[in-house]
Amino acid sequence: MLSFSESAVFFYMITFEVITIFPSLFDSFLKESFIRKAQEKKLIKINIHDLRKWASDKRKTVDDRPFGGGSGMVLKVEPVYRALRKIKKGKVVLFSPRGKKYNQETAFKLSKDKRIIFVCGRYEGVDERVARHLADLELSIGEYDLMGGELPAMVVMESVARLIPGVLGKKGFLKERIKGKGFFEYPQYTRPEVFKAGSKKWAVPKVLVSGHQKKIETWRKERGRIIEK
Repeated sequence: MLSFSESAVFFYMITFEVITIFPSLFDSFLKESFIRKAQEKKLIKINIHDLRKWASDKRKTVDDRPFGGGSGMVLKVEPVYRALRKIKKGKVVLFSPRGKKYNQETAFKLSKDKRIIFVCGRYEGVDERVARHLADLELSIGEYDLMGGELPAMVVMESVARLIPGVLGKKGFLKERIKGKGFFEYPQYTRPEVFKAGSKKWAVPKVLVSGHQKKIETWRKERGRIIEK
């Protein structure tokens, strides 16, 4: 079981390397809110790499038709191999619907790596030799299929980055919310205390405006849950 001290104390910056054929998809993600601030504070570093840079022909071809027939195209092993050799060391994560289902415990484990390299597939997927010989871990963020690995890469980067003290800007946040190998979540309310929705009134639970901290903590424990898997 991972504890707070094991999984959320950092003495180094985590570097995320992202290999994709659509680098512009990350433009807004890198510039907004906590991710931008975390980069400015040098708590994390994110490098986006265009896979086409490692194509061997003038047309910058990175995909081809699958052996055995079938619809769609498959990303080739050669440019991925060259990209990984150039980027060098780091845990290589390939996103795939067949991968291990991503959860909070995996986020904790990844947060202990100094450098993580994401391979974002597209079209019908990535040549299986990438998974067999180049990737350290295959991940899926859910039991559904997406158009590519870019959104999963953002999900993993954000969930790992928020475990770094200082990224969310609140001292004690991690210690309060991390429980064992999971992340403790409970219902949250803010103003107004009573919201009128037509003829109905939706009120904040009285205990939360009572000022009685012990009762509030008990209420949160009763209604919260630990997100693990």
